[in-house]
Amino acid sequence: MNHSDWLARSRAAVWHPCTQMKFHETGVLPLIPIARGQGAWLYDFEDRRYLDAISSWWVNLFGHAHPRINAAIKDQLDRLEHVILAGFTHAPVVELSERLSALTGKMLGHCFYASDGSSAVEIALKMSFHYWRNHGRPEKNQFLCLTGSYHGETLGTLSVGDVDLYREAYGPLLRQAITVPSPDARLAEYGETAADVAQRAAAGLEAALAAHHASVAALIVEPLVQGAGGMVMYDPEYLRLACALCDRYNVHLIADEIMVGFGRTGTLFAHEQADIRPDFLCLSKGLTGGYLPLSVVLTTDAVYAAFYDDALTRGFLHSHSYTGNPLACRAALATLDLFAEEAVLERNRQFAERFTGLLTPLAKHRQARHFRHCGMIWAVDIATDDPEFRLRFYREALHREILLRPLGKTIYFMPPYILDEAEAALLAERAVAALDAALA
Repeated sequence: MNHSDWLARSRAAVWHPCTQMKFHETGVLPLIPIARGQGAWLYDFEDRRYLDAISSWWVNLFGHAHPRINAAIKDQLDRLEHVILAGFTHAPVVELSERLSALTGKMLGHCFYASDGSSAVEIALKMSFHYWRNHGRPEKNQFLCLTGSYHGETLGTLSVGDVDLYREAYGPLLRQAITVPSPDARLAEYGETAADVAQRAAAGLEAALAAHHASVAALIVEPLVQGAGGMVMYDPEYLRLACALCDRYNVHLIADEIMVGFGRTGTLFAHEQADIRPDFLCLSKGLTGGYLPLSVVLTTDAVYAAFYDDALTRGFLHSHSYTGNPLACRAALATLDLFAEEAVLERNRQFAERFTGLLTPLAKHRQARHFRHCGMIWAVDIATDDPEFRLRFYREALHREILLRPLGKTIYFMPPYILDEAEAALLAERAVAALDAALA
């Protein structure tokens, strides 16, 4: 089967995500069949290669076909591929739950598993509401979210999102959340710091809580970086103030670390940089190193206790068929082993310093605005009136062997943690070349 055959078959049979399928038919948006992956590179059926600079939608931490993760999955495959987690348990899910809890200093535990980030957020929203219901406070059923926030594409998660591209069509199906100001550091006025913006946003949060706390179950945030909203970055001060306000007004704090967890912001979990503890921690994407679908919600003893009862109806009766899949759990355990044994966070800090320097020509580009960086995430806004810029840049980047998918007019980099010096230099240089070509 050759390259063009796979293209034709995919267009005929597969409905691709986050895509206007007609763009594939007309050639506006290239469709690339991938035959294999190795390290940071993807290869098509004609052996053309593409540097995966967005970690395949932010999931692939240690490159494709990593030998240790491969070996762990193969070993588990010969033992147990799957078993129902209702009424049964197994070693990988127990070990993973214990290790994740330990990584939060055992402040969070009682891991509840699902398959993807949207499902994890949906679980946290339901748990928060049900907690208050079990405590005789069913009126606490509203949620607060940040301006420009994105937490997934199920109906519950769209309800706490604020990106019209994803939610506008489904507005009649959604329950409206209360939107509070984003601490977006780009909003700094003359003489202000990112911390000043965070304090202003926290004042807006306080006003909303003062007015609505009696009916609010939880505030949900992506700590430090709002991803799909445009790689919005903000100061940890906001998290400190928000956590204190949630405690004062008796409202849960949900930390959506689907994207920012597992080293993306420079620490294992982003909320660590604010020295806070959320009531719910949602994890997915990098949890399995980008290998298999798995997500988890960690919560507190107090939340768990609210469901622990003789009455079935006070339990959390939520389920997914593949909850706690053993193969995915083993991939996650292998990923945690890499963090524990290979000084990943320190290596990332060293890489980030070098790569930020390599991106200087991009940061100083005549049409670049608000170049920003947090851990292993880099972003820059491009000043252009071209409504087709996103697609033009994407095509030009692919032409230069790099996979970068702008969010509107924001170019971002979220590479796997294994780039070498030559790959980093190639990525930085060709990104600028792609930008110049897209703007020409």
